[in-house]
Amino acid sequence: MIHAGQFFHFPKGKVPQMNEPVSQSIADELDGDTLHEECGVFGILGHPDAAALTALGLHALQHRGQEAAGIVSFDGTRFHSERRMGLVGDHYTDPVTLAKLPGTISIGHVRYSTTGEVALRNVQPLFAELEVGGIAIAHNGNFTNGLTLRRQLIAGGAICQSTSDTEVVLHLIARSRYTSTADRFIDAIRQMEGGYSMVAITRTKLIAARDPTGIRPLVMGELDGKPIFCSETCALDIIGAKYVRDVENGEVIICEIQADGSVTIDARKAGNTQPERLCLFEYVYFARPDSVVGGRSVYVARKNMGINLAHEAPVDADVVVPVPDGGTPAALGYAQASGIPFEYGIIRNHYVGRTFIEPTEQIRNMGVRLKLNVNRALIKGKRVILVDDSVVRGTTSRKIKEMILDAGAKEVHFRIASPPTAWPCFYGVDTPQREKLLAATMSEDEMRDHLQVDSLKFISLNGLYRAVGEIEGRDSKCPQYCDACFSGEYPVAPSDMIEKGFQLKAAE
Repeated sequence: MIHAGQFFHFPKGKVPQMNEPVSQSIADELDGDTLHEECGVFGILGHPDAAALTALGLHALQHRGQEAAGIVSFDGTRFHSERRMGLVGDHYTDPVTLAKLPGTISIGHVRYSTTGEVALRNVQPLFAELEVGGIAIAHNGNFTNGLTLRRQLIAGGAICQSTSDTEVVLHLIARSRYTSTADRFIDAIRQMEGGYSMVAITRTKLIAARDPTGIRPLVMGELDGKPIFCSETCALDIIGAKYVRDVENGEVIICEIQADGSVTIDARKAGNTQPERLCLFEYVYFARPDSVVGGRSVYVARKNMGINLAHEAPVDADVVVPVPDGGTPAALGYAQASGIPFEYGIIRNHYVGRTFIEPTEQIRNMGVRLKLNVNRALIKGKRVILVDDSVVRGTTSRKIKEMILDAGAKEVHFRIASPPTAWPCFYGVDTPQREKLLAATMSEDEMRDHLQVDSLKFISLNGLYRAVGEIEGRDSKCPQYCDACFSGEYPVAPSDMIEKGFQLKAAE
């Protein structure tokens, strides 16, 4: 499947190619039944430790992308770029690397590729020297018309150096007829469709932008009077910065450092904004539980999901067990609401290596056992409620169920803290083809039989909305969030995918 804004994509479960890291193939084997957020962004202006603070911010955002990381800084004379495959901590804790990133302006990016191949050339931020000066850009999300714009640019003579849709923005900025970089930037993103949050730097500016529908999150903070933009508030917490506000949907904020060191802030609307539709899956899985997204605590929302799930789908059992780590807050809520004891019946190994594991058939057959192990003393003879955040293809759920039964459980009941995921995402989430989504081809009862569990229940869409603070539930006429992966209602038409034959949900 090619995702919106995606130019070349190697499908999951492939045989690793000669130029592909072994770690990626193994990651596919271990994580292929999990949805992945594409990336996280961070930017700061006017601080003497800009690159080091960016590295710390990216470390806090590591959960949004573990494939690669990059930082670009400007020292008053020239731009500096350091981009690496792998984790932030593997590269940017090194003083030698940070010394290569001098300056008081910096942006950074952590990546999980839904757009473009796994290669260093696609690692962001991307940098270009333009007529108006150098500019570096990093973004989280996907452009749903990226393929169309890319074809038009290439037909007009553009030469692309990457397969990332971020490069399309650079080309549009370069070709804009406006004179200032800020106006060119706004002109470019007015032509982009989809869900995105974006940061960019020039010689004097830090620019932040959020898509007109507000699908992807972006927050503004400050440290020592200097502006910061990042994907989540946890990146502010790690450096002791203060949260200021969320960047509004369709907003572009231009921060410019003056000759005296002061910073001016110019907030504009980039075009026709729509009612905000923040991605609902940020609360279910993507965001860190200690973050505040859209003014709401992610941890509290996830715990509420478990509480609502317990009310909607009660069952007689002996113990509530989370599928770590995503299911833990919801399992706590379920246990508290049901009065059934909460136990860590599955222990996660956080130190599974990705590069030392050889891609042998024996290793592949181990599957989730490399990451998860059952706490047998708590499971044997028990009726177990397993609480997870989502079910995608169902392959991991079956393996976990088998592990629980092997440990001597009498019964296994799955409770899922999100509605059935039946539709692919085109706004920056790595989603399997629709026919590979279990909920796209099976009813809830059929999924229960397929997974061979005693019962299976999902939280309702209204129950999920109530968990994130919408007491009346989902407004069917004007949904408050982007819930396309559950409802099939896309707030931004995935035009590239429609052109490729993707069928939208029929009107009811």
